[in-house]
Amino acid sequence: MKKKYTVTDRLITRITGWIAVALLVALLVWGIQTLWDYHRYELTNDAQVQEYVNPVISRAGGFIVEVKFEENQPVKKGDTLLLIDSREYTLQIDQTRASLEKAVAQLAVLNSNTNTLRQSSKAAASQIAAAKAKVWKQQLDYERYEKMYNAESATRQQLENVKATLDVYQADERAATDNYGASVSRIADNESEKNVVAAEITRLKALLDRHELDLSYTVVTAPYDGRMGRRTIEKGQMINAGDVLAYIVDNETDKWVVANYKETQVAHMQIGDSVRIMADAYPEHPFHGTIISFSPATGSSFSLLPPDNATGNYVKIVQRLPVRIRVDGPRNETDLLRSGMNVNVYINKDQHAQRK
Repeated sequence: MKKKYTVTDRLITRITGWIAVALLVALLVWGIQTLWDYHRYELTNDAQVQEYVNPVISRAGGFIVEVKFEENQPVKKGDTLLLIDSREYTLQIDQTRASLEKAVAQLAVLNSNTNTLRQSSKAAASQIAAAKAKVWKQQLDYERYEKMYNAESATRQQLENVKATLDVYQADERAATDNYGASVSRIADNESEKNVVAAEITRLKALLDRHELDLSYTVVTAPYDGRMGRRTIEKGQMINAGDVLAYIVDNETDKWVVANYKETQVAHMQIGDSVRIMADAYPEHPFHGTIISFSPATGSSFSLLPPDNATGNYVKIVQRLPVRIRVDGPRNETDLLRSGMNVNVYINKDQHAQRK
């Protein structure tokens, strides 16, 4: 029995045929476009957006009393991110300041003592002069009595009295001289003690500056304009100096793309070449960039365990060379790209031909 096709069957067959033709044309256009891109561009999909993502590190330890940021929050340079309990640091400052005031007062006392000792030294010097005058006068009296005694005009007792007085005056002169020397020594000792106290004042001033610096570390601020990353801390948490408190993405520097090109592709590239960037997140929005540097070595050379071809199990594998590309364009456009996003990178080979 001859099978008959209905109008519906013929319509379905016709529509299916047109769909097949459309798919064939689409595949043909896609294939031609892909071949054209491979012919005209050096392209790779092994590329990611990079930014400076830096840790916010505590420089002081203590309990967190307040956290002033949220995850993904934009911040400006100098904005307060969190506060650490500062009472211990304030007490250290007060204690050091009191020690410094005590040392300054001691230096003032020593300065006053120096003035007193100098006046005493002047008085001792005057006593030496007076004692010398007495010795000089008594020496003359002794010489006269000695002549008179030799001439039998004075008694021996008178001569002995004069001689005894001369000995007393000479002893007084030596005592005055020793007293003057002792006063000079006391001045030198006082000056040495002043140097010790002055050094202590210098040390305490430096210590006070250090404590004030430590106090300033209890207020953690944003080092630059950026966006905060994941938040892992909370009020009341105990932290130590050196702990990582959060991460911040730097907005003050340019974004860049690290494209890992095959070593067979880099011959058509040069620093300064223009680049077209297509992000997976924004397939209809092309971005533009410029090659700014080539890695000094392939990615495998920087790995933790680089392959050693001398072991005898060598298999030739095409290596990839990281190429750093600066993302150009206005800030509101480049802000669409975030660190870690996957992108496709296209570098026009005609640039290389034009340079030749």
